[in-house]
Amino acid sequence: MKTIKLLLTENVDNLGIVGDVVNVKAGYARNYLLPRGLAGEPTEGNIARLAERRAIVEAEMLELRKQTEAMFAKIQDYEITLQRSHNEQGILFGGVSQHDIAEQLRADGFDIDDRVVRIGQTIKRLDSYDIPVVLAQDLKTEIKLWVVSDRPAEELEAEERESGQSRESAGADDEELVAAEADED
Repeated sequence: MKTIKLLLTENVDNLGIVGDVVNVKAGYARNYLLPRGLAGEPTEGNIARLAERRAIVEAEMLELRKQTEAMFAKIQDYEITLQRSHNEQGILFGGVSQHDIAEQLRADGFDIDDRVVRIGQTIKRLDSYDIPVVLAQDLKTEIKLWVVSDRPAEELEAEERESGQSRESAGADDEELVAAEADED
């Protein structure tokens, strides 16, 4: 595999920051980095030209890291509650996605992207869940998610009583039917 040495002119996720000299595969350089102006030839002049910009970017990244660490301290052991519609078995109509969780966290004052919330698949039941949140490679924590009913507790209890009564009356109907069949014999 052929690799090429390039000088990054912009920050590239999972590769480097402005002023880094990186080795990348030829296809990645040819098809992505060079056409978008994210990298160039690593000459001494280009490296010197980007030195000042690199210092600015490093200072910005340091400030961003401080903000991320402060958010990490606040989000540890944080709990959120989402109300959702569901059927009698507690299965949600729809579900709760990582976007829904991130939206709630943003509403609660956390400035985060959807991608920091790590759930494997959509949540589909009423319950409590431990949700991984990865703010940086070394800043990982879990928040507690409570997925609760959107109906008041009194309404749920009334539904349970109604379904219990209808089952009891259905049982009485069955007994009457058996008794009627016995009389016919």
